Amino acid sequence: MRLIPILHLLEVRTMDLKTIQAPISRELSEFEDYFKTTMRSQVSLLDRIMYYIAKRKGKQIRPMFVFFSAKLARSITPATYTAAALVEIVHTATLVHDDVVDDSMKRRGFFSINALWKNKIAVLVGDYLLSKGMDIALSEKQYGILHVLNQAIKDLAEGELLQIEKARKLDIEESIYYEIIRQKTASLIAASCAAGATSSTQDENTIAKIRQIGEWIGMAFQIKDDLFDFGDDAIGKPTGIDIKEKKLTLPLIYTLNHIDQDTKKKIIHTIRNESDDRKKVKWVIDIVRQGEGLQYSTRVMNEYAQKAKNSLMDFPQSDAREGLMNLIDFTIQRKN
Repeated sequence: MRLIPILHLLEVRTMDLKTIQAPISRELSEFEDYFKTTMRSQVSLLDRIMYYIAKRKGKQIRPMFVFFSAKLARSITPATYTAAALVEIVHTATLVHDDVVDDSMKRRGFFSINALWKNKIAVLVGDYLLSKGMDIALSEKQYGILHVLNQAIKDLAEGELLQIEKARKLDIEESIYYEIIRQKTASLIAASCAAGATSSTQDENTIAKIRQIGEWIGMAFQIKDDLFDFGDDAIGKPTGIDIKEKKLTLPLIYTLNHIDQDTKKKIIHTIRNESDDRKKVKWVIDIVRQGEGLQYSTRVMNEYAQKAKNSLMDFPQSDAREGLMNLIDFTIQRKN
């Protein structure tokens, strides 16, 4: 892809999440109560699990995208709360299923659902959440919002399967990588923005434009995640988790395309056969860090962020536009 000079980027501002949330703090507080009520179940086991999920909620980044996008398009409406709930429910369901697939015991510092209640219950909980999301949208007759999230669920599944397919051969080209992260990560952030806009306006051009902004932000978000695996002065200690899981991320793909064939073969052999060897994984990380893979990935991440910012500038000045600008900066500056 064509890169733009980083010096041409708009100013990047460092802001904490609480400050960014300020223009929609009341709506987020109301949404939290709405979401907890929505998650209740008459099945005691399920109700306990729903309470546990609600208690360990993350940063609520995606609901923020929903509310800011609704305000950007026109205004926050009752349907916006439905959109935010559906986005958060779908996101939670995919995390529950991901933990089963990846056999993960922890999520955001808490034990995963499958660690506490085993895989069978975790799968059923994920299924319940997806059906719950559909039920909310249908009961509120929010068919447009349901359509947006249904497409995101489809993209998420296809992206995961495409990544699994390519991981077996370790032959991911850069273009395939972008398609994987567009489906796996960017699709849900794009859906968050589109759902918010759909809750506020029927203008298809506005919805499409806001959705595209979300997709570019989502691409930047995933590349930032890629950088965490290798670390740098700003990020801290590398983890090598993606390498252990045989995932070819952008820094690694760039490195494989710019080193000699012997080293390339050794790296691929290590990922395929020795990804549990900490010393071998560290060697791969060191090779990536010694090259230009991290710098290249950072530039690509910044380009996606810049595209989103440029498109936002087409909207009138407002606290919603400012909030989304700040969320973009938070996306590329976050520490975890």
